[in-house]
Amino acid sequence: MPETMNIAELAKLPPIIGIFGLLIALALYFIVKRYPEGDDKVKKIGDQIHLGAMVFMKREYKMLTMFLVVLTIIVWLALGKETGIAVIVGAVSSSIAGWLGMYAATKANVRTATAAKDHGSAKALTVAFFGGSIMGLCVAALGLIGLGGLFVFFQIASVEGATLKDNVHALEGFGIGASCVALFSRIGGGIFTKSADVGADLVGKLEAGIPEDDPRNPGVIADNVGDNVGDVAGMGSDIFESYCGAMIASIAIAAIMGSTALMFLPLALATIGLLASILMIGVIKMFAGAAPATALRIGTLGAPVLFLAAAYVLIQKIGINVDILDDIDTPLTVWLAVASGAAGGVAIGLITEYYTGGSPVRKIAKSGKTGPATVMITGLSVGMQSVVIPLLVLATIVFVSTSLVGIYGVGIAAVGMLATVGITMAIDAYGPVADNAGGIAEMAGMGKEVREITDGLDELGNTTAAIGKGFAIGAAALAALAIIVAFGAVVSDHHSEFSMELSNPKVLVGLFIGGTVPFLVAAITMTAVGDAAFEMINEIRRQFKEIPGLLEGKAEPDTAKCVDIATTAALKKMLLPGAIAVGVPPLVGFVLGAEALGGFLAGALLTCVLMALFMANAGGAWDNAKKYVEKGNYGGKGTDTHMAVVVGDTVGDPFKDTSGPAMNILINVMAIVSLVIAPLLTTSGMF
Repeated sequence: MPETMNIAELAKLPPIIGIFGLLIALALYFIVKRYPEGDDKVKKIGDQIHLGAMVFMKREYKMLTMFLVVLTIIVWLALGKETGIAVIVGAVSSSIAGWLGMYAATKANVRTATAAKDHGSAKALTVAFFGGSIMGLCVAALGLIGLGGLFVFFQIASVEGATLKDNVHALEGFGIGASCVALFSRIGGGIFTKSADVGADLVGKLEAGIPEDDPRNPGVIADNVGDNVGDVAGMGSDIFESYCGAMIASIAIAAIMGSTALMFLPLALATIGLLASILMIGVIKMFAGAAPATALRIGTLGAPVLFLAAAYVLIQKIGINVDILDDIDTPLTVWLAVASGAAGGVAIGLITEYYTGGSPVRKIAKSGKTGPATVMITGLSVGMQSVVIPLLVLATIVFVSTSLVGIYGVGIAAVGMLATVGITMAIDAYGPVADNAGGIAEMAGMGKEVREITDGLDELGNTTAAIGKGFAIGAAALAALAIIVAFGAVVSDHHSEFSMELSNPKVLVGLFIGGTVPFLVAAITMTAVGDAAFEMINEIRRQFKEIPGLLEGKAEPDTAKCVDIATTAALKKMLLPGAIAVGVPPLVGFVLGAEALGGFLAGALLTCVLMALFMANAGGAWDNAKKYVEKGNYGGKGTDTHMAVVVGDTVGDPFKDTSGPAMNILINVMAIVSLVIAPLLTTSGMF
C-alpha cells in the first residue's frame, strides 16, 4: 500500500488523541476540586496566591499579545499567510497550556495542605501529583492538537495547491509562536520568582531571623506566586517549546528527504507517548500511598519503557518505504535512534539527581562550617563537574542516531526523549504544588505534624524538580540541535554551495558571536533579579520598620505591594533578552549570510548547554545543601553553618530558576527563527 494512503488516514489521530488528553486533564481537575480548601484562613492565603499569579499572567499575556501581533505581521508579509497562521496557532496553544496548568496548580496547593492536615501524606501526595499532572497533560495534548491539526490542514491543502513539502515549511511558524510564549513565560516568570525569593530570604531569614514562609514576611506571598508563574507556567512553556521544536525539525528534515511517512512519524510517536503518560499517571496513583518516592520513580522510568515498546510496533507498521541507509533494516534503525533519545533523557535526569541530591550536596553543606566563601567555591566546582557526563550523553545520542539514520536521526532522537513529556512534566510540576502547600501550612499555622508532611512532599518535589530541570536542558539541547540540522538541510536545498566547514572564515566569525550571546543574556537576567530583589528588600525592610506590630504578629503585611514590585520588574526586564533572542539571528543571517548564521547557532548551542547545566546544577546543589543543614546536620538552623549555606542558596536561586532556564529558551528561539528565515538567506550575505 502506498505510504501516502496510510498517512492520510493516520494523520487525523494525533489531534484526536490530544483532545482525549485534555479531557483526562479536565477530569483530574474536577478530582482535585472535590477536595476541600480548608478553613477561612487557609482559603484566604490560597486566594492571595491564586490572585497574584493570575494578575501576573494577565499582564504578561497583554504584553506578549502586542509583541506577537507585530511579529505575526512581519512573518505574514515576509513568508506568507500560512506561516503567519502557524505562528498564531503555536502561540495560542502554548499560552493555553501554561494558563490551564498554572490555574490548576494554584487550586491544588491549598487543597494539598488541607489534605495533609485532614488525611495525611497519601492524600496530600495524590492532590499535589494530580495538580501537576494537569500541566503535563495540557502540554502534551495541546502540542498534538495544535501541531497535529496544522499538519492535517496543510496535508489537505497540498492536494489542491502547493506541495506538502512547501506547506511544511509554514508549519515552522508554529515553533516561533511557541518559542515567543516560552521566552516571556520562562524569563519573566524566573525574574519574578527569584526576586521575591531572594528578597524574602535575605530580610526574613538573615536579618529578621524569622522562619521561611513566616506570615509576618511581606514577600512570602510573592515568593509562593513565583513558584507557580516560574516553575509551573514557565517550565511548561519551556518543555512545550522543545517538544514541538523536535517534531517540527524532524518533519522539516523528512520533507527534504521526500518521505511522508517519516514526516508523520514524530506526531505518531508523540501520540503514543501521551497515551503512555496517561497510563503511568494512573500507575503512580495506585502506588503513591505506600511508597511515594518509588511510585514517582516507576513513573519516570516506566513511561519511556512502555513508550519504546509501543514505538517499535508503530515503526514496523507505519510503512517507511524510503531507504535511508543502503542494506540496513530501516524500521529497526529508526527505532534504535528513537530509543537512544529516550534512554539519554532518563540518563541526564538521573545524573542531575545525583549532583543535586547526592554526596556533592553533603560536601557543600560540610563546607559551610568554614563560611560562605567555601560554600561558593564548592558549589561552583560541583556545577562545573556536573556538566561533563550529560554532555557526553548528548554526544553519544548524536553519534548513535546519525550513524543509524543520518541527519533525520537527531530529530527523531529528540522526539524520543520528549515523547513522554506528559509524565515528565507532571512529576516536575508536582514540586511547586508541594512547595506551595508547605508555605500555606506555615502561614496558616497548621501545626508541626502538617508541616512535617508538607516538608516531606517538598523534599521529594525538590528531587523531581531537579530531574525535570536536567531533562529540560537535555531536551532543549537535542531539540535545538535537530532544528539547526534542519536549518542546514533547508539552506542546502536552496543553495548547493552552502557549507559549515570550520575553514570558512564566516563560519568561525559566527561561531564566536554565537558563543557570546548566552553570556550576555545570562548577565542581563542575573542583573534583573538583583535589581528587582533590591527593590523587594527595601520594601520588606520598610514594612518591618513602619507597620506597627508586624514583627510581633499583631498586624498584617502589605503582600500586594511585593507582588506588584516583582510583576513590574519581571515584565520590564524580560524585554531585552527577548529582543536579543529574536533579533540577532536575522541580523547575522542577512548581514553575514547563512554560513555565518550556521556557525552562530553552533557556538550558541554549545555555550547555552554548558551554562544551563552548570547554573541549574550548582543552584540546585546549593539549595539542597541548605535544606540538608536545616534538618539538623552540622548544627542545624541558626548556626554560622546555616547562615553560610543560606548565602549559597540565595546566589543559586537565580542560577537555577532564572538564568539557567533562560539558556534553554534562548537557543531554541534562535534556532527556530533561523529555520524559518532559512529560505530567504543567501550564503554570502551583504559581504
